[in-house]
Amino acid sequence: MSRAADGFHRLYGSPPEGVWAAPGRVNLIGEHTDYNDGFALPFALPHRTEVAAARRPDRTLRIHSADVPSGAVTVHLDRLDPARPPAGPQSWAAYPAGAAWALLDAGLPLGGADLHIRSDVPTGAGLSSSAALEVATALALTDLYGIPLARPELAALARRAENAYVGVPCGVMDQMASACATAGHALHLDTRTLEQQHIPFDCAAAGLRLLIIDTRVKHALGDGAYAERLASCHGAAAALGLPALRDLPYEDLEPALARLGDPVGRRRARHVVTENERVVRVEELLRAGRLRETGPLLTEGHASLRDDYEVSCPELDLAVATAGAAGAYGARMTGGGFGGSALALIDADAETAVAREVTRAFAAAGYAPPHVTAAAPAAGAERIL
Repeated sequence: MSRAADGFHRLYGSPPEGVWAAPGRVNLIGEHTDYNDGFALPFALPHRTEVAAARRPDRTLRIHSADVPSGAVTVHLDRLDPARPPAGPQSWAAYPAGAAWALLDAGLPLGGADLHIRSDVPTGAGLSSSAALEVATALALTDLYGIPLARPELAALARRAENAYVGVPCGVMDQMASACATAGHALHLDTRTLEQQHIPFDCAAAGLRLLIIDTRVKHALGDGAYAERLASCHGAAAALGLPALRDLPYEDLEPALARLGDPVGRRRARHVVTENERVVRVEELLRAGRLRETGPLLTEGHASLRDDYEVSCPELDLAVATAGAAGAYGARMTGGGFGGSALALIDADAETAVAREVTRAFAAAGYAPPHVTAAAPAAGAERIL
């Protein structure tokens, strides 16, 4: 029995009807493109959020987390309201409550449930702990009540929970990666059509390793920075007469930028268009088995996120620069930014040396020690019990 199932039994006095899990994700390339109808190339992490659940005979949703030092949060399904999500010490419960709200708002026939949550996806690390929680909850609730949903539809409703209930105007990439990824592959995602392609991504077979460097700088995307960038991108697209920046061809970028009067809009547009091009180029290299050659594109992407999109921070910049100096083929921040994690593509036998150099650099700069670990593409959401 899983730890989540054990915790459920202790908490509620009976075993759960099942346990469902959804992973966090790392985005290899394609950052801040998803709300611009662009391309992304994420993969699922082995780290995952588990939700043990059982139906109730009423319309009550009881939500408990083993990772939060507080009791269960109780909400009534018919009183879920995006204007009044759980707040304060209970704000974490907005994510599973939002998933239930999104399912109900879509007209799906949910009843009450008891939930017990346990997660090893780091929070605030840019690894999509919120998407993992939303997707795992939505999968648990739909399975409990026999509601068949295709995984892209489940991901879209989980995204709606974060947009409309939690209040973060994110794109759909995080939820799609958590719901739809497959082990050993990166997920090429067209965020306009939701078309997916599973691209083989086996670092070990190439003698490589992908390091995740958690800077321990917590990021928060609900503070307006995300919304500001979304508005700037949409404004730039409108000024160019385009539905979205995805519709600006890479070859036409410079003439288009010259027509934009807003310098901030120019920088944001340049990042989105060049990042979409980087996704295409990285995918081509992965398909050809030329993994090492993706490194410079990763580093180029970080420079774009740092300078044009302005979502990096000193700790992320230091992690990227130090990994590169220690022999990484490429490195970049991953996730929404303003903290969180960086990734570095290295030779497999260089893991200890690169981790040591990054840790030393952080100590010399007076930063808290980073957490460095290797990651490989894992499976997406599934029922595990």
